[in-house]
Amino acid sequence: MEKIESTKNAKVKLLMELQTKSAERRKRGLFVVEGRRELEHCLEAGFELDTVFLCPKLCGDLELPQGCRVVEVTEQVYAHIAYRGTTEGVMAEVRVRERRLDSLEKIPGTPLYVVLESVEKPGNLGAVLRSADAAGATAVIVCDPLTDLYNPNLIRSSIGAVFSVPIVACDSTDCIAFLKKNNIKVLTAQLQDSKPYYDTDMTGPIAIVMGTEATGLTDLWRVAADSHIRIPMLGRLDSLNVSVSAAILMYEAVRQRQTLS
Repeated sequence: MEKIESTKNAKVKLLMELQTKSAERRKRGLFVVEGRRELEHCLEAGFELDTVFLCPKLCGDLELPQGCRVVEVTEQVYAHIAYRGTTEGVMAEVRVRERRLDSLEKIPGTPLYVVLESVEKPGNLGAVLRSADAAGATAVIVCDPLTDLYNPNLIRSSIGAVFSVPIVACDSTDCIAFLKKNNIKVLTAQLQDSKPYYDTDMTGPIAIVMGTEATGLTDLWRVAADSHIRIPMLGRLDSLNVSVSAAILMYEAVRQRQTLS
């Protein structure tokens, strides 16, 4: 097993670039996973490890798949490469796996998609993925994304849900075509010309579509919608965080479907 004792080591520098530069992740087809729990979710989802960086004093025994490279690092080096200090001394470079819209057609059950248009903050997307996992959503579709799906902040904030929930990036036009082709009812969350979400049938195949908190959805989605829905706002503010809104709407679909069954 190779051992690294210097933060100036070339492998350490490449690892840091993968963490901080989306262009480097695209170029090398690799991304970084930090922490034992996140790595377990990653492996359960079938992702392929490239190189694992271990700090034996922090991680203890860890079962890894055959074929991946393992590098031992000192506590000093691990402190340098880690985003946070409570990740059990393990980080891994993982091979990117592209997901396509047509792959979602193979997932069984009545579709419940969450569609996010131009989501920008990795933390918001990570929180949506956690709620999607909890609600048993079919997939999360990110249209015209402004954030990298393998951003370390997204992986961390999702606590591994980025691996357990199918997630696809595409443009809005392709997504709308996919939804219409597969007879998925499009429900856009918007204040204008809308009705309360609980008055909308969510028992069939649906896609809940949300835009950014600042600008909402574009007209492309408003026109494509089968129904416009809103969450009643009883206070002085006129919007919720997108991850909170997504959770409310997903669980309304869960409630209706459980009541129906």
